Amino acid sequence: MHRVAVAGVGVRNDGSPLASTTSAARSAISVAVASPMSGSIRAEWGSSVAQLGQLTSYSFLGMFAGRIIGGRLADRLGRRRVLVWASAVYSIASLLSALAPNLAVLGVLRVITGVGIQAVTGVLIVYVAEMFPGASRGRSQALMLGIGLLGVPLVASAARLIVPLSPESWRWVFVLGAIGIIPAVLARFLLPESVRWAAVNGRADEARATVERMEAQLPDPLPEIVETTAIHEYKKASDLFAPEIRKRTIVVTLTLIFGTLGVFGFTGWVPTLPVERGYSTVEALTITTIFSIGPPLGALFAMLLSDRFQRRTTSLVLTSTVAALMLVFAFTGSYWILVISGFAVTMLLQTNTAVVYAYLPEVFPTVLRGLGSGFANGISRLSGFGNAFLIAAIAAAAGFGGVFTLTAAFVLLCGLTVGLFGERTRGRRLEDIGEKVP
Repeated sequence: MHRVAVAGVGVRNDGSPLASTTSAARSAISVAVASPMSGSIRAEWGSSVAQLGQLTSYSFLGMFAGRIIGGRLADRLGRRRVLVWASAVYSIASLLSALAPNLAVLGVLRVITGVGIQAVTGVLIVYVAEMFPGASRGRSQALMLGIGLLGVPLVASAARLIVPLSPESWRWVFVLGAIGIIPAVLARFLLPESVRWAAVNGRADEARATVERMEAQLPDPLPEIVETTAIHEYKKASDLFAPEIRKRTIVVTLTLIFGTLGVFGFTGWVPTLPVERGYSTVEALTITTIFSIGPPLGALFAMLLSDRFQRRTTSLVLTSTVAALMLVFAFTGSYWILVISGFAVTMLLQTNTAVVYAYLPEVFPTVLRGLGSGFANGISRLSGFGNAFLIAAIAAAAGFGGVFTLTAAFVLLCGLTVGLFGERTRGRRLEDIGEKVP
């Protein structure tokens, strides 16, 4: 437990990782179940591959909107309220997806599902940043991401068991996705509002009450309260580009854009390289299975790094290492070097993601933290959509060596952007980072 001072009101921040890890898992689960259903959907409705591709694109647009809308609403209405209602939205949309009569209706519902999921995920990053002590914010974000990623292979496996049972069994996978309504109801009654958000929005009594409930669980007295006052107040969305904040907005947005281009560029083309190199289908499947273990391990590995060193420096070191390993992966002729380097890349990419996710909400004032984080993440999602076309063009012109050289460059640019131009955040109170902008 740790005490902080928010907007002149002495409050302490703390929180339980239960809601956080559950929401992260639900977000990862939604992505994991999509692939095994595509064949059944195509068979039932006679859809073309292009139409299914459009369905994926619609979901991507929903994710973009969800990040920005969810962040803005969280700044206006509160973190907890958006978490609860966004969870309910995507759970209901997932349930209705199981009843969709055609691809068009399913497409609309998948957009709504994407909005809800990304609103939850984006606001959750902000909530964890505000409700955990500065000394453990990075570990908390890494734990959230790591447990969420552990759910991916489990639920993907369940989908692969359910879908083949009958031509319409794919609908039950969407029913499975609707279980998010359970933690939404629990969060409504058990999850406290962010004390930082409450304090800067005229709800100091609520913030104090939350702190007192937490203090009642402590056997030892808390340290003295140090009161501080936020210097700047921002109300409009355009304030993200106010002179004092503009640099931070640009830095985190570019960091996430380059990171998204590198991650999705690499992971999207990894399964095809072994086959192109002449390995058998069994060998290629073995390689991708080994790689699938890397992301959750990488996120959990970030727990050892994120709070121990400056996050901007950690990201630069990680991305430099990943970029070098990507080149080894692209050009090696050895099977085992390919496996080891590729596994290390998939693992360390998620380590860097956890570090960047911890960094992202720290640099914005409380009143703009949701919108700022959502804007940067939403724009990066759009860049990921266009990245597929860019990577395909590079593959046609320069082969896989060119593809992975490009992804290595993107990953390195991600680290250079935050490493050279980012703020120092490790161990600092959010009021000293986001509120006291120069």
